[in-house]
Amino acid sequence: MAPVTLIVGEEEFLVERAARAAVAQAVAALGPETGAEGAAAAAMPGSPDVHDVRAADLSPGELSALSAPSLFGGGCVVVVRSVQDAGSQIAAELTRLVADPPADAVFVLTHSGGGRNKALLSSLAGGQVSRIDCPTVKRFAERLDFLRGEFALAGRKADQAAVTALLDAVGTDLRELAAACSQLAADTTGVITRPVVARYYRGRAEATGFTVADRAIEGKLSEALEQLRWALSTGVSPVLISSALAQGVRGLGRVAGASRGRRAEALAGELGMPPWKIDQVRRQLPGWTAQGIARAHAAVAHADAQVKGEGASAGYALERAITEIVSCRSPG
Repeated sequence: MAPVTLIVGEEEFLVERAARAAVAQAVAALGPETGAEGAAAAAMPGSPDVHDVRAADLSPGELSALSAPSLFGGGCVVVVRSVQDAGSQIAAELTRLVADPPADAVFVLTHSGGGRNKALLSSLAGGQVSRIDCPTVKRFAERLDFLRGEFALAGRKADQAAVTALLDAVGTDLRELAAACSQLAADTTGVITRPVVARYYRGRAEATGFTVADRAIEGKLSEALEQLRWALSTGVSPVLISSALAQGVRGLGRVAGASRGRRAEALAGELGMPPWKIDQVRRQLPGWTAQGIARAHAAVAHADAQVKGEGASAGYALERAITEIVSCRSPG
């Protein structure tokens, strides 16, 4: 392996996982040839020392001492986290060591990739440095790709509906999404589908506030009310459901007023909505008029006030709002 691994990015979970993998690889490469890996190999006699430090906590000369050859052999692995926080002296020492690494020493460095200490990031690039980029996962499509990759790592397949349902059920935190993929891969067999995800999460994948809003906007009254009861029974806050209804109706108004000939990607910045959401709302628009959207806005505003204290029953207020939203949409 390269004597220096540079991991760049702000996605904490991906950076941490890449660092663990680099350390395990280094320990296996430097350690005794026993077949052991990772922590098991590091605990054996003659195994490399592993030092895990933060750049901001280092003193001048400390890196050189940590990476110096040991009298007992075995080499060393030095993990330096957040090198963008290194002071000028530490940055200079790190640059020197990376340019000419000591024998049997492996460095694993992490850098946020932002503007801070960007000169150091440039100076660390070189022939002996293996760079791993961990860009922030922000877009809906990127999270779906992440989920597909997690299932692939586990040797499993999941269809499009399943990964979308899992994202709806678990949320956007990559650590939680990775754990969910691992659990589903371990506890199920065959291709992972939407019903599998829904069954595993006991309705969470189907009963979110946004699912309730989507069914209401699409004019599916019975499904919307069923999902509302599921959501409330599984602990979803009525305020969050009311907010989802409001966002759904506002989305109708925004997309209805935009040019239908423009691509969703071109409208995303103007409307403040991701392209996939614009495409979804366009599919929901048939049956909606400007007057119907205005009436639905009023229904949601009234329900929001009821949910936030003016009414006796938040559940009843949400049921009335859903019924009114559906009635505002023309059939067909």
